[in-house]
Amino acid sequence: MHEYTLNYLFNGEPRTHVFELKQPELPVQEAALHLLQLHFGDAENGLILPPADATPEEVLAQAKVVGITQIEVV
Repeated sequence: MHEYTLNYLFNGEPRTHVFELKQPELPVQEAALHLLQLHFGDAENGLILPPADATPEEVLAQAKVVGITQIEVV
């Protein structure tokens, strides 16, 4: 397992979250997906999460729309 610390802004507020994942590296767009699931995974409306075939740019754009920005993978 690899431990990834994500520093990001959520609605303008600095946040940090640690994920333990099997994958050897974590691109920013995948980090954005994990953060979307963390913050909105329980939402009744599945429209918050991008479709499975979304491009990295679309994932990051969706994260920005819901207030997740400046994602940094440490």
